[in-house]
Amino acid sequence: MKFFDEVIIDIKAGKGGNGCISFHRAKFIPKGGPDGGNGGKGGNIYFISNNNINNLNYFHNRNTYISENGFKGQNSQCTGKNGKDLIIQVPIGTKIIDMKKKIVLVFLKKNKQIFLAAKGGNGGLGNINFKSSINRTPYKRTKGYLGQKKKIKLEFILKADISVLGLPNSGKSTFIKKISSANTKIGNYFFTTTKPILGVIKNKLSDSYISILDVPSIIKKSSIGKGLGLNFIKHFKYCKLLLHFIDVSSIDEKNNISTIIDIINFEIIKFNKKLLLKEQWLIFNKIDLLNNKNKLIYYIDKTLIKYKFIKKFYLISSIRNIGIKKLYIDILKYFYK
Repeated sequence: MKFFDEVIIDIKAGKGGNGCISFHRAKFIPKGGPDGGNGGKGGNIYFISNNNINNLNYFHNRNTYISENGFKGQNSQCTGKNGKDLIIQVPIGTKIIDMKKKIVLVFLKKNKQIFLAAKGGNGGLGNINFKSSINRTPYKRTKGYLGQKKKIKLEFILKADISVLGLPNSGKSTFIKKISSANTKIGNYFFTTTKPILGVIKNKLSDSYISILDVPSIIKKSSIGKGLGLNFIKHFKYCKLLLHFIDVSSIDEKNNISTIIDIINFEIIKFNKKLLLKEQWLIFNKIDLLNNKNKLIYYIDKTLIKYKFIKKFYLISSIRNIGIKKLYIDILKYFYK
């Protein structure tokens, strides 16, 4: 299944019902006055956030949303029934943008937060409203008013505590599956992860959770559309910690540690340089394939001096469960200081 985090839809609130032209008729009142009622109000359109939804896939094959029209007025001064409101459910973390005005109407940050996006039209007036001393039998009414209509863009941003990034085949999906509930595909080929996947790390001591986000791999020139692009990096916005995975078997004279670090971070800077203000840990994965760990540690220490935003590094093997427990404990300590 594809993952949609941006969609454009049209919304149209209901039209108000028309007013009624009617005159009172009874057995002993052959010439009764006007009694036409007003039309009902058209239905509004609301957006409400729901913490059980984590994508915008529902909107992909349906792009027009219309609420019910108000009903026309009736005789005996009866107002027509109001049209039903339409309530559209979206994930927490959804921006609702007016495409015509180019403004953010609202950012739904909390569960069950509701927003009135389009108002239904008012109902028309029945002829009872036009009776006067000089016009006792008015044949006049007004039609219902149109409801608001808008072209809306929905932008959804996943909320995660930790985001994981790296070049293809760096082993991040294997690690996330090992320590969290995320259901990620694992394979030795480029772009195993093709959409953002959110998992949770359970803190057994306090029965609480830390959310961790797996995103598609970044490659050189992702910022200009290579590979799967960089649009998914917007989901890093709320995370506090970046885990940068490096496959130690990919390190050689041509691709030294600095080169690999710079490939990822250069692309991130192109997207949003503020992301480098977030704390970043380097995770050197697949150390079970390495013969000389001390030599690697020497080069890591020498390299990391020039990277102020990189605070720690770890040597792990997700496949062999090497270093996973220490990294897991340090993650808990970071979030539960």
